[in-house]
Amino acid sequence: MKEFLIGLSVLIVFFFFAGIGILLFPVFLVMFWLLRIVLGFALVLAAIWLLGKLVILVWEKIK
Repeated sequence: MKEFLIGLSVLIVFFFFAGIGILLFPVFLVMFWLLRIVLGFALVLAAIWLLGKLVILVWEKIK
């Protein structure tokens, strides 16, 4: 009987965590979507900054 209760409790915990994972799946999708937007924005800002550095460097070389 002890083994049955331990096995049953393990199955209950497993299904509990599986249920939490299913419920949190939309939250993870939104987080990854927002993370992709933030990283894209940061890459665009870095590219603009590097372009400005390049223009200043070339401008100084021309003078």
